[in-house]
Amino acid sequence: MTTRTLLFPLLSWLLCLCILTACERLGLSKDRNESASRMESSDKKEKSKGPVAVAHIEPAKAAATQPSWGNPTGTVTFTQMGPKVKVVADLTGLPPGKHGFHIHEKGDLSSADLMSTGGHFNPGGHPHGGPTTSAVHEGDLGNIVADNNGTAHLDLTVDDISIATGRPNDILNRSVIVHAKPDDLSSQPSGNAGARIAGGLIEPAKK
Repeated sequence: MTTRTLLFPLLSWLLCLCILTACERLGLSKDRNESASRMESSDKKEKSKGPVAVAHIEPAKAAATQPSWGNPTGTVTFTQMGPKVKVVADLTGLPPGKHGFHIHEKGDLSSADLMSTGGHFNPGGHPHGGPTTSAVHEGDLGNIVADNNGTAHLDLTVDDISIATGRPNDILNRSVIVHAKPDDLSSQPSGNAGARIAGGLIEPAKK
């Protein structure tokens, strides 16, 4: 057997080993880059997350004499995300269908009909409309929709309110109100959404 014959398998084996090593290094590098990218994205998300506020929704006191209002309970969470605020609501016990859903100017929930919460939160003095309409009440969150079991979920991001900033559009110590009827998103001054069947005070979330 010649030296050339012996060298050929050895060189082939070394070449395969080099290729496998290079591929392994490329794979590790890719995994590291992907991991670093995920961590960077997560860090950016956390850094953009600001104050969090929560409203614990309870039935209006008058609901005890109004069976059609149901027994609404749940939470509405507001999270400052950079210049915008993410609104997530999870409610149960609602009459099925659409219900006007707004931030009201006062946090006073003492009256049985919740009229003590005042009108829609509207520091900018805009007309009433829907959350995707330009220049509307800062408190206009549109409608929340309950299924046949009375369960409702809302996930909405808005850019005209703030949390714990001290600005005129700061929503702390105001209230979230759920109405008996759908908000038609156009009638002035409040969308013809009917009685206030439930509400909650917007407070800083407990850490």
